[in-house]
Amino acid sequence: MKRAARLLAKLPDALSREHLDLTISLHAGLDTRIIERPGLTLGEGDLAELTQKLREVASHTLPSGSLTYGVFSGERERLANVVVTLISEAATGRPIGFNALALMDVILDGEPRVVTHLGLVMVDRDERSRGLSSTLYGLTTLLLFARSGLRPFWVSNVTQVPVVVGMVSETFSNVFPAPAATARQSFTHLSLARQIMRRHRHVFGVGDEATFDEARSVILDAYTGGSDDLKKTYEQAPKHRDARYNDFCRELLDYGRGDDVLQLARMDLATARRYLVAHVPPRSLPALMLTAAFLMLQRLALPIVHWFDDSKRFGALRPSQKAATK
Repeated sequence: MKRAARLLAKLPDALSREHLDLTISLHAGLDTRIIERPGLTLGEGDLAELTQKLREVASHTLPSGSLTYGVFSGERERLANVVVTLISEAATGRPIGFNALALMDVILDGEPRVVTHLGLVMVDRDERSRGLSSTLYGLTTLLLFARSGLRPFWVSNVTQVPVVVGMVSETFSNVFPAPAATARQSFTHLSLARQIMRRHRHVFGVGDEATFDEARSVILDAYTGGSDDLKKTYEQAPKHRDARYNDFCRELLDYGRGDDVLQLARMDLATARRYLVAHVPPRSLPALMLTAAFLMLQRLALPIVHWFDDSKRFGALRPSQKAATK
């Protein structure tokens, strides 16, 4: 109830924002902050601090080396098209895990759309027993789904890690590729994959020389564009509890060469239900549901606020002549 009260106090501020920036507590002693498009919304100091926290998590995750692509670059342009989920210790502020979702522009059925790339997830080696991966992979997409008014959208995932392939396959809808007998590559899967590989491979650190096997949706020699230090052998890659996903990755990918699978899937109501049932602690469910309700209300309330504000342009609506001449 205390969490719910704190969220209610934040309602006016939440409704006034165009981009998501909120903090929620789903795990004891930890705060989860979700920041949408920080490259557009944060000042120089705050942006530099966020980048440093992401690099700090990476330094405690990778055995050696460093990453230079995407959010690690610190470039405002790169951080303008991501949604960062950062988990920190509530008492000290020490960052222990993050996910950086990338927002990729595509064309679908002749209309501009956005594919949400599930992005790079990192958790401090000493904190991996706390079950944070499901929060980092699913929480933000769930809240974006609520903020969209429960409109389904496409997500993508690039990985060679069996546990991640399994998590995506079990959580999202209409997943391809996946070991399920029902997994089929539709024309939409293929079209989105082609656009992602043509225009957005920098998002996941894949170089121009990497080739794409369209039939299998596999990127060959994927670790040449800034993500070199993420390359793993099959033995090093974390395994899923269900051996199907381990066998699937071992047969599909050449780990010596450095292949990745490119999965495409749908975030929809069935996905939201599966995530809530399987991954959200019961004690945290009221706070999460209240947050989702706030975001849905924001979706409804902001257009009304904009409609009555005659001093700014909103879509096809124009400012009144009287307001424009002030």
